[in-house]
Amino acid sequence: MDLRQLRTFRAVAELGSLSRASDKLRVAQPALSRQIRLLEHELRTPLFVRHGRGMVLTDAGRILLDRTAGLVHRLEQARADVLACSGNPGGRVIIGMVPTVGGTLAASLVQRVVEQLPGVELRLVEAYGSYLTEWLYKGEIDLAVVYGPQQNVHLRTIALRQDELHLVSAPGGWLDGRDTVTLDQLEGRPLVLPSAPHALRVLIEKAFAEADVPLVVRVEADSFQPLVEVAMSGVGSTFLPHYAVARLIERGLLVSARIEPALLREIVLALPARHLEFSASRAVADIIQQIVTEI
Repeated sequence: MDLRQLRTFRAVAELGSLSRASDKLRVAQPALSRQIRLLEHELRTPLFVRHGRGMVLTDAGRILLDRTAGLVHRLEQARADVLACSGNPGGRVIIGMVPTVGGTLAASLVQRVVEQLPGVELRLVEAYGSYLTEWLYKGEIDLAVVYGPQQNVHLRTIALRQDELHLVSAPGGWLDGRDTVTLDQLEGRPLVLPSAPHALRVLIEKAFAEADVPLVVRVEADSFQPLVEVAMSGVGSTFLPHYAVARLIERGLLVSARIEPALLREIVLALPARHLEFSASRAVADIIQQIVTEI
């Protein structure tokens, strides 16, 4: 197996067809098809099932895709680092962000990378922290902005800031007109939270346990948008940073109140533990820290 074959294999697997992979890689379809055949011949097994609508991975193909994800990305970035060692960083940098942070950070980050790092191709991935740290450990992404503290021994973290959580609910209810609430006032009130072991769920459960207040979870929602939409429906309240829902509050679709005593959640920048980051990812990490400091 060589890097060209693996890049072709991954492009076809991710896009589902030779034609789309050809457009992405800017290589003629016959050349891509030959590389796939050579790879299948070397591995002595089909990697794709061909049909009229495209190409679907076989079981063997799914194994190869999973095993080579971080490897191919690291080899490509190593090549970019060598080519750029006498100039500006280059190559592809994949950054994972938790949803509540991504909406605030992404636009500024993209703008500055375009201005300051013209040789860097940026890809943003949004997911919950547990997925991002797993992908970072496997080498599928380069950096991750997640909620901490992160205890994963395979990662390093840099503290960025702390978020203060607010109680968020639909207007027209008991929260209207309140600037602050205590956990005692939430006893018996229905809540909308992610399922365990999501970091927000763990934080809320710990706070309620320490306050000796029973926790009533009406609905579990494991992604940001459903969490917000269920809160907007009036089924229950949830906990989020104010900035994450500020526009919805301005439009009168949600109301929020601070929690007393404050519930704080740390935001950290997670990096590979074994110093595998490349010059481009280090430069992007510096920009992320600059933006957060300014905020």
